[in-house]
Amino acid sequence: MSKIYLLNNLKYEGVENLEVFGIEYIKSQIDLSKYDALIFTSKNAIYSLDSFNKSWKSIPSYAIAPKTANIINEYKGKLVFTGISSHGNDFAKELIPILKNKKALYIRALKTVSKITQILKENDIKIDELITYKTSCLQSSNKLEKNSVFIFSAPSSVECFFKNYSWDNSYKAIVIGKTTAKYLPSNIKYQISEKTSIDECIKLAKQLLI
Repeated sequence: MSKIYLLNNLKYEGVENLEVFGIEYIKSQIDLSKYDALIFTSKNAIYSLDSFNKSWKSIPSYAIAPKTANIINEYKGKLVFTGISSHGNDFAKELIPILKNKKALYIRALKTVSKITQILKENDIKIDELITYKTSCLQSSNKLEKNSVFIFSAPSSVECFFKNYSWDNSYKAIVIGKTTAKYLPSNIKYQISEKTSIDECIKLAKQLLI
């Protein structure tokens, strides 16, 4: 029986999780009070920072998209801006006019694919980076059903899937965005969800199984 496999740990009805990577927090001693803006591009950036420094909640936060903004609100952070693009480089361009004369801190993973810091620096924005988490591949050996749909939600999900599994020609691939798509092997056909969200990926996956 064909299935929809989501390559992270988020729970959705009718979808099976295939956890091929894990998140490890990286603690640091940092004085956040010298910053006027905190930039978040993922929920894991919020979770990891909050695990060792609660003072971030009093500093204006800038979120890449509504899902990230919702987590900031849930944690009682000081949300002041939510992007509309959902792509790192485009988000950076949105931030340029509103971060003038501010000192910003980008909370990020060890490995990132966007060039947020570079773009902002090139436009004379004062910005530092703080690495608060990293992803690492997990061992996975599930028996995968033929004719199934696989949802790749990040470049790390692609990398870690192919460390554990071989691609069967009956499989179908859905990616959350163009950046993630670049990491798929060139011989694999894929579809990109209309919006950069897991919900949209799942809608598309269900259509492919009809």
